[in-house]
Amino acid sequence: MKNSTITKTLLSLMLCIGFSAFAQLNTPRGSQQATVSQRVGISDISITYSRPSVKERDIWGKLVPYGLNNLGFGTSKAAPWRAGANENTTITFTHDAKVEGKDIKAGTYGLHFIVKENDAATLILSKDANAWGSYFYDEKNDALRADIKTKTVAHKELLTFDFDTVATNYAIASLTWGKKAFPFKVEVDVTTVVLDEFRDKSNGQTGFQRQNWENMANFSLNNGGDLNEALGWIDKAISGQFFSQKTFNNLSIKGQILNKLGKTSEYAALMDEAASMANMNQLNTIGYQMLNAKDYERALKYFKMNVDNNPKNANVHDSLGEAYKTMGDKRNAIKHLKKSLSLNPPANVKANSEKLLKELDAI
Repeated sequence: MKNSTITKTLLSLMLCIGFSAFAQLNTPRGSQQATVSQRVGISDISITYSRPSVKERDIWGKLVPYGLNNLGFGTSKAAPWRAGANENTTITFTHDAKVEGKDIKAGTYGLHFIVKENDAATLILSKDANAWGSYFYDEKNDALRADIKTKTVAHKELLTFDFDTVATNYAIASLTWGKKAFPFKVEVDVTTVVLDEFRDKSNGQTGFQRQNWENMANFSLNNGGDLNEALGWIDKAISGQFFSQKTFNNLSIKGQILNKLGKTSEYAALMDEAASMANMNQLNTIGYQMLNAKDYERALKYFKMNVDNNPKNANVHDSLGEAYKTMGDKRNAIKHLKKSLSLNPPANVKANSEKLLKELDAI
């Protein structure tokens, strides 16, 4: 009796091990799995799905029925389409985003569609990302629903997700299968994501480098960030920290922040200091900044300084000539533009000098 019990126990254990080993076999699928990813700013959007083929089947309204359906398996009595084959199609956001204008938190979600007639569908993102298809779909787990318009497209044999349009702060993802496409827009607040990441990391190694403080101040300046916060960041780069060093670059960034804050006198004084540290190209750059700001006195001063320091450079004469032309001093404009042409300028400088001289009726 005792031996029989031991034998049964061993047999049960062997069967369990056998079934477990069988369950772990990795064999080819009929619908191969794929992942497509797209970066927007510094945020990644990834979709993982299985790719069935059309195989001359009648898909929409037949193989993929319209509306919510009882699929005859699992617990869901009103299941959407699983947007692929096999297990859940999933979409992952590394940062908070918007899908079709609706907020979605960073994370991984099951992706489903309610397919409708007349070029309409509802996109569903479910918090249950680990289910098998939509057989166990529960509306209570919805994180987001959005109505979308489908499109009629050229035949696509393999079900495909792709990012058809990519812009600075959004991408258009699209499922295409047969002759139907399901596009939806994913937006990311890139400025907030970038600045929040820097704030989180600035007390670590990221904050040990002056250039990181400069880059973030400059990014904030040019992307609608908090200018007073950016001013504090650039001040750290300039002085007071173990990594600080005053450079033309950080003085120039600080000057632009001050100018945007309306502190024009402080901006101008700082540009004078930056000019004393500038190389030829940098001096030319702030000369044009002053020209665009209509601070003609400083623009002329910087361009003249460049000509004095680099009298045989065609580009600095071209820039000084352009400044004079902008200020309405035709005689001096022609003088320096012709001087530029006499110094064998590169093609782009030559083209600009000739264009300006034509506008002045000087050639």
